[in-house]
Amino acid sequence: MATSERTIMAIKVYQNQAEQLVKDYLLADPFIPYTSILSGLFACKMIYDLTRLVSTFYFKSYAGLTKIQRIEWNNRSMSTIHAFFIASLSLYFVFWSDLFSEHRLAGLVTFRSSPLSIFGLGVSVGYFLADIGMILWLYPSLGGIEYVVHHSLSTIAVTYAMMSGEGQLYTYMVLISEVTTPEINMRWYLDTAGMKKSRAYLINGIVIFLGWLVARVLLFIYIFYHVYLHYDQVKQMHIFGVFLVLTVPAVLGAMNLMWFGRIIKGLKKTLTKRQ
Repeated sequence: MATSERTIMAIKVYQNQAEQLVKDYLLADPFIPYTSILSGLFACKMIYDLTRLVSTFYFKSYAGLTKIQRIEWNNRSMSTIHAFFIASLSLYFVFWSDLFSEHRLAGLVTFRSSPLSIFGLGVSVGYFLADIGMILWLYPSLGGIEYVVHHSLSTIAVTYAMMSGEGQLYTYMVLISEVTTPEINMRWYLDTAGMKKSRAYLINGIVIFLGWLVARVLLFIYIFYHVYLHYDQVKQMHIFGVFLVLTVPAVLGAMNLMWFGRIIKGLKKTLTKRQ
């Protein structure tokens, strides 16, 4: 009995020491950017491996895929989980949190940040590094030059916002657009599984069209309008931060319009075949 109590006490001591270590070092403000990036990279690796394991046992079509298709299958699962995480966090910060609220008077909105906002951006940086690494390693199998440009700009902008604490509101506004990623990935999964003529494929296409219109076209118009209204605060950022706020959404917005044109053509083609 005494031995059991000593064992329990020893476990509690080690648990308290571990919690203190995490609090004092891993989640201490100076270390959050680095621990969050590592967390993002680790999460990507774990999701990739779990997807491969689960798909092998539960999806019959997985075994019939080519090596590159299996890699893309696993990669898209990774990007889907990241999209759910960062889109949810972005919606929270932009629309519900007090951090960037107009009614909060604690400093300029372009300089506001918190440990959670920094951690969220760091996880996203970890994902973008993992994804762009795979894209470049297998180029152009997982995406062409437009994906390299998109991920490169995203990585630079998110990293700057995370490390400097500047422009995090606009970074999270742009990251809301990740809400369309699961639908894009689902389109690929349905196509790969031979379900291109199914009702699910058509419904998913309509959801992509509506989601893209709201999250990657109308939202970016709102971002430009918000920057215009708060330009007196934006111009107080470091010159590189101002450059990123003005150019990254513009470039990504132009790319979104280009892809939106392709989405419209694809949806029209699908609807025409069904008539």
